[in-house]
Amino acid sequence: MTDRSTQFWDKVAERYAARPIKDIAAYEAMLSDAASWLSSTDEVLEIGCGTGGTAIRLAPHVTRWRATDGSAEMIRIARAKAAPQNLDFVVADAERAFEGGPFDVICAFLVLQLVPDMRGTLQTIHRQLKPGGLLISKTYCFRDMNFVMRRLVIPSLQVAGFIPRFAVLRNAELRRAITDAGFTIEASHVFGTNQHAHYIVARKA
Repeated sequence: MTDRSTQFWDKVAERYAARPIKDIAAYEAMLSDAASWLSSTDEVLEIGCGTGGTAIRLAPHVTRWRATDGSAEMIRIARAKAAPQNLDFVVADAERAFEGGPFDVICAFLVLQLVPDMRGTLQTIHRQLKPGGLLISKTYCFRDMNFVMRRLVIPSLQVAGFIPRFAVLRNAELRRAITDAGFTIEASHVFGTNQHAHYIVARKA
């Protein structure tokens, strides 16, 4: 995560934390599926945990959950919440989040489109997983959106500072990058009506 990106997330952290979940049913379905891949003996790393809501929900299913984010403000808000004792919130961006590995599972929810080098991050995730370990991810693929959203609306919001800079991916590019990093995709879903948020579970071969 660049300094500029960190500054953006620090600035919007309070507003981000106060924003309600748009599609609760879709979020709950994703949590349920993610939990089904977890084991009580798993040691889990989450990169880009934001204000920690997902980590708090999923940590009771595992032995240890290390939730990281490059934004100190996001982590400050996360640490103020009631959380399971096996959950640690750590300030660390996606390039420096892997202390304590290797892990059984690495989670990356809505973060792979934000990292400066997605392919490099996926390769690092692969190295930091135990044999047979899992990557559980959800990623926005903005290149699959219509022309108006992709070329007009999103750039305007970025220039105005309402949303951060990010990689504009196709779903096919995302899947290819995951498999090129050495993973086998075992499941993929779209929860709810947002057809551009792709949830993928991939296993280290």
